[in-house]
Amino acid sequence: MRGAIQRILLVDDSRLQRRILSASLKSDGYEVIEAASGEEALELCEETPPDLVLSDWIMPGMDGIEFCQAFRALEQEKYGYFILLTSKSEKAEVAKGLEGGADDFLIKPVNAHELRARIGAGERIVRMQRELTQKNSMISDTLDELQRVYDSLDHDLKEAKKLQQSLVRDRFKDFGTGAAALILQSSGHVGGDLVGHFGISDSRVGLYSIDVSGHGISSALMTARLAGFLSSNSPEQNVALKTLPDGRQGYHPPAEVIRRLNQIILDEMETEHYFTMLLAVVNLQTGHVEMAQAGHPHPLILRANGQVEQNGPGGLPVGLIDGATFTPFSIEMSPGDRLLILSDGVTECPNQDGDMLGEEGLEDLVGQMVNRDVTGALNVLIEELERFAGGIGFPDDVSGILFEFRGPWL
Repeated sequence: MRGAIQRILLVDDSRLQRRILSASLKSDGYEVIEAASGEEALELCEETPPDLVLSDWIMPGMDGIEFCQAFRALEQEKYGYFILLTSKSEKAEVAKGLEGGADDFLIKPVNAHELRARIGAGERIVRMQRELTQKNSMISDTLDELQRVYDSLDHDLKEAKKLQQSLVRDRFKDFGTGAAALILQSSGHVGGDLVGHFGISDSRVGLYSIDVSGHGISSALMTARLAGFLSSNSPEQNVALKTLPDGRQGYHPPAEVIRRLNQIILDEMETEHYFTMLLAVVNLQTGHVEMAQAGHPHPLILRANGQVEQNGPGGLPVGLIDGATFTPFSIEMSPGDRLLILSDGVTECPNQDGDMLGEEGLEDLVGQMVNRDVTGALNVLIEELERFAGGIGFPDDVSGILFEFRGPWL
């Protein structure tokens, strides 16, 4: 078998010219098909496309240029090389032929050595074109497969988002003497933020906000694991809870809970992820709040009189340093005061100029939350943050808890 060119279509109204060229081509091993006119050649091309066409330019009826244009208009899987046979040598005529779709020219009378050389050049062009077509087909098949994989992953990520959002079941919880609202908005399908609450007793509730490093599936899996350690549905698995000697349910101080989580991450989980956290235990009768902070943004206290306070010891993130300890601190809430705990996706949210909101900007933003119930206040926070970002979305996950202390007499 020869190379890319095996079948040659010879088109010439001169029978003698066809015989001379056909004999030469057949002696070189090519399969030769003959046609006496452009119309006849076009019918042959429609039935069995040739690898190469040798066509006279000047023919009655459809001339070589017109045939070439019709040949190029055919739907063909493989590229056919086209050589015009002509006595014309002027540059303008050559340009006309190229514009008509011809690949090369041979001046009549045809020299056998030059014919072989021109066909050899066509062989290289056709081979490269077919290799390119084959590679393009492979690329197309690969892209189709990648699209199928992407669609499958996209579907799985959408399902994963539903599952992650289900970790925050109670977006609003009324405790009687207080109420809490939660938000969790991932920058992608899934993210590394988690917020929640768990009951301790009739008079105490735990609140937590977690921000796992990174984004995507691995961070989301980490949040799912952490949700189990602070579960409100399975107290026996909650590392913040303990059973008191009298059988009642008690709790470990927040700083101790974060210390224990730090050791669990380092001792039991093979992961490069770490996370920041703020854990609070709220006394629903007195408004006393015990807290511990592990690299998480400072909590905000929104006093009933409009004053805004931000404070906290900072601390190390969880999962970085073996044996790390965390500093406890506390606040006192009065009826009408609110506690706002946010991830750094809020304070580090950039505007269109790249300037971050920051803690001062956050204080200005929370001023818009006045005179709103806890759920409405968080919605306003998100709306104002979106306005600050210029409506282009958030580059990081955004999550938070807003707890309002009402007082024991309400």
